[in-house]
Amino acid sequence: MLRSPFAASFIPPGVLPDARLLLWARGLRAFGDGYVSLLLPYYLILLGYSALDIGVIVTATLLGSGLMTLGVGFIAHRLRQRTLLEFAALLMAATGIAFVLTTDFWPLLLIAVIGTINPSSGDVSIFAPLEHSLLTRTVSAEQRTALFARYTLIGALVGALGAQAAGLPILGEKWLALDIKYSIQLMFLVYAVCGAISLVLYRRLSPQLEPHDAAQVTPLGKSKRMVYTLAAVFSLDAFAGGFAVQSLLALWLFQRFELSIVTAGIIFFWTGILSAFSQLAAARLARRIGLINTMVFTHLPSSVFLILVPLMPTLPLALLCLMLRSALSQMDVPTRTSYVMAVVTPGERPAAASLTAVPRSLASSISPMFAGWLLTLTSFGWPLVICGGLKIVYDLLLLAMFRRVRPPEEQ
Repeated sequence: MLRSPFAASFIPPGVLPDARLLLWARGLRAFGDGYVSLLLPYYLILLGYSALDIGVIVTATLLGSGLMTLGVGFIAHRLRQRTLLEFAALLMAATGIAFVLTTDFWPLLLIAVIGTINPSSGDVSIFAPLEHSLLTRTVSAEQRTALFARYTLIGALVGALGAQAAGLPILGEKWLALDIKYSIQLMFLVYAVCGAISLVLYRRLSPQLEPHDAAQVTPLGKSKRMVYTLAAVFSLDAFAGGFAVQSLLALWLFQRFELSIVTAGIIFFWTGILSAFSQLAAARLARRIGLINTMVFTHLPSSVFLILVPLMPTLPLALLCLMLRSALSQMDVPTRTSYVMAVVTPGERPAAASLTAVPRSLASSISPMFAGWLLTLTSFGWPLVICGGLKIVYDLLLLAMFRRVRPPEEQ
């Protein structure tokens, strides 16, 4: 695996080798998600579906991921987490193949519900909480936030490369005279291959990552109230984020500025790059001002920039606000994950990771349908304004409710 001098300096000191396998798997998923989130709306447009139809399918993907993640939260203490990850990887491979085999609305909707297609630039799937729990077992408390920063950095950076790869079907049509629908279906097959390789990586994880005593992994106990409160607050952020998931943001750019899929891929490549490198800054900032303060005071200005995007009269100005938003919007991701893992007992981590990750898919599954409906009425970009406004409310609630609940390393 990663054994180069660069890898040695990239991985925080004292981290077990299993962390590298999990980081590789995260990168594979990020690459697939990066181009699928852009190709999905474009592909559905080619199939003749409306913005409302696309919004419904996007909602179905997030709803299905949320329900599956919630289920994992209730059974993770009974099953091996590596087994659950292997099942998820198989499901990812099956999802990519299924999207090639059908083009009818209702089968696509069913695949969206039970599959792993991710219309977001973030990680909204059953993989994330399981990987978070296992990653925590590979690192000390002092290096936990730094490792999660690397985890989200890889997701954002490789996801940006994936977004750039969304232009490959267009290039295939131009240079090789390939049918555009056929080219996109080939990309779904590549997505399936990413799932298959992830399965191989998960099977190589050490059994030592699993608790030796089954009693060490429990459903939520004394931390239940705090976890449920966090999940409720995170659900507001997730509901807001559903108005501006990457698939719908790409759809808005297609409508408002008549961008090509190649141009959109370049734009999301650079927004992904900005998001990626902000992850490392998040860990350093958290050591200075704390996890909650880092989450809030980077997220607030990013929400303001998002509100400004549809207000800009020209594409360059809109892209400037979008880039500034991207440079700040994901700094709360590693800090949020690290915070949840720190404030619950070790045995509760799998359940807490799943139940707080559910908002990233379940709550956000409601809003894309409304966003798609709004985009059928006007190209102004009301979904982006709504998203930014609700995220500001979330930031203020989070600061008010949890600024006094500190992880062990901040006490």
